[in-house]
Amino acid sequence: MPLPQLLALNAVVLVALILVLWAVNLKTRDPSFIDAWWGAGMGLAAAVSYLAVGNHGARQAVLTAICVAWGLRLGIYLFRRWRAHGPDRRYVRMMADAQTRRGWSYGFASLILVFALQAPLQILVCLPVQLGQYGPTTLGPVAMAGAVLAVFGLVFESVGDWQLSRFKADPTNADKVLDTGLWRYTRHPNYFGDACVWWGLGLIGTEAGGPGLIALTGPVLITFLLTRVSGVPTSEAGIAKRRPDYAAYLARTSGFIPLPPKQI
Repeated sequence: MPLPQLLALNAVVLVALILVLWAVNLKTRDPSFIDAWWGAGMGLAAAVSYLAVGNHGARQAVLTAICVAWGLRLGIYLFRRWRAHGPDRRYVRMMADAQTRRGWSYGFASLILVFALQAPLQILVCLPVQLGQYGPTTLGPVAMAGAVLAVFGLVFESVGDWQLSRFKADPTNADKVLDTGLWRYTRHPNYFGDACVWWGLGLIGTEAGGPGLIALTGPVLITFLLTRVSGVPTSEAGIAKRRPDYAAYLARTSGFIPLPPKQI
């Protein structure tokens, strides 16, 4: 299948499923579950790409397997978190603001502010996996390095999420700050791990040559989103007010790349 047709196929699949999820959201009145679809949707796009192109070499298999594993883990983790903790306060504020200040209906607000951007962003971030289905079938040195980096990132974010889940499961930790384990070295081991996964997939994708170099658009975009838009900024907003120790944690702990904590 030619590349333009592959991109169109994935766009149709993702947009169709986003519309189904938006319709579900109209019943639940809570769009928080969309976070689980972020990774799961890209895992689906990876599987569709692998099957549609049919270039089943070692490089394509590794590329697809890592993306599917990342998407399934993240999707299951976020879905379970939503089921356990209920609506995400970010979406609650977003929907309330759109309805009260802008006068939008819930359906329109959730479509425009939450669901509409999902598929385009998934297509762009997932470019390494889609473009990487073409080209050589063997793993060259760059692809091997990328695979190591991606697996490292997958393990890193998985451990970070596991440590956070254990911390939150203990009632005595309410209003406390997790500053042990990976969280001692970075305030966001999950986001850092995510970035490593996609830079690794980007390196694997570049070995497709030619259009494969465009694969780096994916990791550049996801790193920007995690550090400047929907990752670090939104997750840290208001935490200092809810957790007294967070200001000190903020001062001594790296915001993204793991580093030894500062002495303050």
